[in-house]
Amino acid sequence: MAIESEPMLAALTTSYNEGLSMTDFLDAKRKEISDRLTELRPLVDEFRRLEAAEQALSGLDEPRTERSQRPARRGSGSAPKASSGARRGRPKGGGTRSNQALDLVRARPGITIPELADTMDIKQNYLYRVMPSLAEQGLVHKSGRGWHARQGTGAATTVGSESQSNDERE
Repeated sequence: MAIESEPMLAALTTSYNEGLSMTDFLDAKRKEISDRLTELRPLVDEFRRLEAAEQALSGLDEPRTERSQRPARRGSGSAPKASSGARRGRPKGGGTRSNQALDLVRARPGITIPELADTMDIKQNYLYRVMPSLAEQGLVHKSGRGWHARQGTGAATTVGSESQSNDERE
């Protein structure tokens, strides 16, 4: 770069020494630089395109990695599920909150989800998942906006122990 800038320095000092005012001299040089940048811009753009093409082509010669050898998955979930039996997502908890909600429903029949959430100091959206699952297990039922314990679900029944069969209950 130092070699290329020497002619430019010579041109600058020559132009300045020819009697131009400093302002005229600087304006002329700004115009020259701007013109040269305009002239070189297409070459720089071409250089970048060629460089990108070269990198893309060199990638074709490299062996495929294990990840890139697998076919791409298509669709939203039509791929076969793993047979490991593992659940996707967050693991299920021990039912502590469910038991707490069930105890509150027994103590305060007709309690609503907002009231449960306030009492338990948790967010309502969690209870909108918990309460229907308790209803599916036959422990509670909804009447209007409130929740009630089912008849025959004594205080000894907790979430997790309700899986006993009808024969065991009789």
